[in-house]
Amino acid sequence: MKNPPRLSRTARTKAIVPVILCGGSGTRLWPLSREQHPKQFLPLLGAQSLFQDTVRRTTRIDHALGPVVVGAAAQRFMLAGQLHEAQVDDAVLLLEPEARNTAPAIAAAAHFVAEAFGPEALVFVMAADHAIADTDAFVAATAAAAAAAEQGYIVTFGIKPTRPETGYGYVKVRGGGGPAGAQAVDGFVEKPTLERARQFIEQGDHYWNGGLFLFRAGRFLSELRRFDPDTHLRTREALERARRDGGAISLDAEAWHACRNESVDYAVMEKTDRLALVPLDAGWDDVGSWSFLERVPATDGDDNHARGDVLLEDAHRNLVHASGRLVALVGVDDHVVVETGDAVLVMAKDRVQDVRKVVQTLRQRRRAEAEVHQRVYRPWGYYETIAGGERFQVKRISVNPGAQLSLQMHFHRAEHWVVVKGTARVSCGDKSFIVAEDQSTYIPLGNTHRLENPGKVPLELIEVQTGCYLGEDDIVRLSDSYGRVEPVAAPTGGA
Repeated sequence: MKNPPRLSRTARTKAIVPVILCGGSGTRLWPLSREQHPKQFLPLLGAQSLFQDTVRRTTRIDHALGPVVVGAAAQRFMLAGQLHEAQVDDAVLLLEPEARNTAPAIAAAAHFVAEAFGPEALVFVMAADHAIADTDAFVAATAAAAAAAEQGYIVTFGIKPTRPETGYGYVKVRGGGGPAGAQAVDGFVEKPTLERARQFIEQGDHYWNGGLFLFRAGRFLSELRRFDPDTHLRTREALERARRDGGAISLDAEAWHACRNESVDYAVMEKTDRLALVPLDAGWDDVGSWSFLERVPATDGDDNHARGDVLLEDAHRNLVHASGRLVALVGVDDHVVVETGDAVLVMAKDRVQDVRKVVQTLRQRRRAEAEVHQRVYRPWGYYETIAGGERFQVKRISVNPGAQLSLQMHFHRAEHWVVVKGTARVSCGDKSFIVAEDQSTYIPLGNTHRLENPGKVPLELIEVQTGCYLGEDDIVRLSDSYGRVEPVAAPTGGA
């Protein structure tokens, strides 16, 4: 994170600070989206993740500064890694100790922008997990919204409905009364019935609430103080007490916990008389359920939409996503099938909103599939479990160039490492040595050790663990580049 630039008063009135809300869990896209690796970090529509697409989109906005990314503290290194991959080095990470909905998240960001750039600076709030097909139209709508925001309005972007959608909120507009290029807002409607949603389309005066807002930082904060003074105070305290180190601002946990779990719609937008709407016709989609696959071109003449290694025989109108294995459907119509390395989801297309019930059940049963993939991301790279059984486990480990794991030891397991790509620098006990491709080494139980990648390409190795207990809590970090050192204590699980 670079220090915010010092701007003149004239520059501040033109500056637009994108604020990207990145804290969603994406449970309706399970099993691809998991709590520790939610949908915004997945490449669902192309080579880049939804978050990376969002960040890059902001670079097209006139007078845009580096983005402020509001995300979970636990995902700090994932955020930093994806920003690095997207070649964005001027972002500010504003880290939440826990999820507190959109009102506190936006309030903290507005406080930061007002502090760093002045209350006149414009704040453009957007979600990290939405898709925009037409960037030019998005940029044009942003310019219109900025003009209204400079007149003191809080601007929401309304998406013209293309179908009767019951899973979205709606914004009703009225003729006249709004600034040039925008419309006055008459009210909000939350998730209507199918019949009402059809009526909204016929009336033509309702827009989908896309959750995008543009306003002067000072204007929003004054409205927040007027309608929700407690959130205004607590979020300011969370920022004032924040820990600032290098690439991130970690909000104070105590002040943050005291914030109410409230959406910005309820806290401010439905109460203010300074709200205006700018229509957004840019191919917007919130990628909120597996139905989003229906809105990309069909892959065959039977109206199936398939991604990955998929074979279809006498199958029609299906949505199929294969991550790693062949998925074959025979004589199946109107279904959603999603395959990952550790789970397969099969459901009727008209039940896509019920995936969250599966996730709730998995959480109640404390199943790991609710939270993590087989591939688990770490600050240094990732690992994925390949196989396991009684007293053994096999993992594939990938370490980014220049990165290193913590100096650590294990109470209950030994490890064998086989390098398959790149070069490893290994520390084991009082020895340090290089392990090249097609070479291996052994880490005895109880030995302190560290793995580093001194090269310029990713280091990949196969790790075979053996022992009486193989849980991830059997790691004692003695030194760590990422601040993850814990007290030395034996794990609670196993012998």
